[in-house]
Amino acid sequence: MKLIIEILRQRDSASEPYRQKISYEAPPEDTVATLLSKLNREQELTDMTGKPVGRIEWQCSCLQKKCGSCAMRVNGVPRLACDTKLSECKSGKLLLEPLRKFPTVCDLVVDRSVMMTHLLSIHNWLEQSAHHTGKALELCYDASRCLQCGCCLEVCPNFFAEGDFYGAAAFVPASRVLSQLRREQPQDLSEFYRRNVYNGCGKSLSCRDICPAGIDIEQKLATSNAVAVWKRYFKK
Repeated sequence: MKLIIEILRQRDSASEPYRQKISYEAPPEDTVATLLSKLNREQELTDMTGKPVGRIEWQCSCLQKKCGSCAMRVNGVPRLACDTKLSECKSGKLLLEPLRKFPTVCDLVVDRSVMMTHLLSIHNWLEQSAHHTGKALELCYDASRCLQCGCCLEVCPNFFAEGDFYGAAAFVPASRVLSQLRREQPQDLSEFYRRNVYNGCGKSLSCRDICPAGIDIEQKLATSNAVAVWKRYFKK
């Protein structure tokens, strides 16, 4: 399969981005992750103008759709490189770009540390023993599949790395804890949830359609809203 690969490249956060086009042949069953690995193994790879390509920086770990580290924009859509086959590129053109909602580190690598900062700031942990029910266990298991890849934030119209709205990458993990809080337990998480999730979510649910793990994000949002917002409201 002959491909025209266009990569948005940037040497570091201070340099100007530029586009580099490469003509390359690869089996259609290969993934984007496999393709990038092959390109980096080429000793004398040149682009379509004859300039050396050099090493393409990108992130990967498991390559099995388990870690989320290889998230990038593939033909304009946030995807996992390990879960995107070249056969999906019907036009023979492949555009690879870093996620846009996060600062670029180098080439296709972005700094997603803001997601961890958000989880820490909302106190996303249990300080006392949890109260488990069958329904809560099912919700917790589904929420635990969140890869923290950032694809949901990439398509969210309300999320910005510097903003107060934390997005689905925060409220999906938070739903695990909220579903297990006892009434007498501290409500710090509920207060942070109302301020940094509920007050900023426009309910576009673009996150639901893009999630690589197929998590039922709408259910997590509804459940968390019920626990953190509406139960408290009706108790008043």
